[in-house]
Amino acid sequence: MKTVRFSPNPESGARVVGYLHDPMANEPEFTRRPCAVILPGGAYEFLSERESEPPAAAFFAHGYQVFILSYSVGDRAADLRPLIDASLTLIRIRESSAEWNVLPGKIAVCGFSAGGHVAAGLGTLWDSPELKARIDTKGGRNRPDAMVLCYAVLTAGRFAHRESIEKVSGGSPTPEQVHFFSLENHISPRTPPAFLWHTVEDDCVPVENALLFAAALQSRHIPFECHIYQKGGHGMSLCTREVGTPSPHCATWFPLCAGWLDGLFGFRA
Repeated sequence: MKTVRFSPNPESGARVVGYLHDPMANEPEFTRRPCAVILPGGAYEFLSERESEPPAAAFFAHGYQVFILSYSVGDRAADLRPLIDASLTLIRIRESSAEWNVLPGKIAVCGFSAGGHVAAGLGTLWDSPELKARIDTKGGRNRPDAMVLCYAVLTAGRFAHRESIEKVSGGSPTPEQVHFFSLENHISPRTPPAFLWHTVEDDCVPVENALLFAAALQSRHIPFECHIYQKGGHGMSLCTREVGTPSPHCATWFPLCAGWLDGLFGFRA
């Protein structure tokens, strides 16, 4: 395994660590691989450790090249910085795809909670005028090829996770910010496919976030898969004993997601 590190955005403290498979001389078709970019949650206030390395290790074990993005949080979460951090990360990965053995057209973003808001924001706002006024998106090289949204913050309206939306808005959100950060409003025919999972019992980010987003994907005929588990709370990560949230039933999300991504990317793990 090779480890790489870089800072995608010189105007923020964002940092990325990547875990790359060694080339396989006897199986050259596995030299270049799909990629998963992990975005941990934390209400845009901090970055959850159990939503960082554990899911990265799971995707790596499944055969993917993996990167973990520590995006801007706290007082630096406003002014679109997390979205800019994520955009510049995908651009850098694509620009280095030959060196890092990444298939540049098979990059998924996997976000948890507020990290899901960053991931879905990238999938829906990658070509937005607001983002393009801030950075050069290199003709859409910041667009992910798939979104994996784990109990994600997705709306800023009635069912919003208020702390996350206030932090990313830089304070009490204006009506314009509520509309902008309600990502179900921005799904278009160019939005990438999505895998969503959530629990009905989530008492932090309401399950309606996933339901509203899934309905919007369906209305635009964007391919998606959505799993709603009856039991389980928030911040479950892989739903294993190792991360402190053991739930064998909810833990099925990862093999379901991996199978969905493999089918989308035509990857044989």
